[in-house]
Amino acid sequence: QVQLVESGGGLVQAGGSLRLSCVASGSVFKIQRMCWYRQAPGKQRDLVATITKGGSTNYADSVKGRFTISRDVTKNTVYLQMNSLKPEDIDVYYCNAQATGDYGFGARDYWGQGTQVTVSS
Repeated sequence: QVQLVESGGGLVQAGGSLRLSCVASGSVFKIQRMCWYRQAPGKQRDLVATITKGGSTNYADSVKGRFTISRDVTKNTVYLQMNSLKPEDIDVYYCNAQATGDYGFGARDYWGQGTQVTVSS
């Protein structure tokens, strides 16, 4: 079992910054990669950024150059630094972990409860 808890959301002005945190607990040794997703009301849940167990990162085109995903392995925490925020970044942001299944077979997804990011114009 893996549990994820997000924090760091809030209200900022356009052009401002926020840093989201996702703390993993439980069977953290099974996690292969972690991602940040975001979802606006009535919209699909979209992938924002990914960091693999080996430290490789990928970003959605819409956030490249503005957002940075990073990790602190000792704290089992993944961060999403969000700079130059825009009103179109208003979403609930979700932390996702992809982990190996029981006995190393298959894979399982775990989700946090989400944290709201609001950007005022």
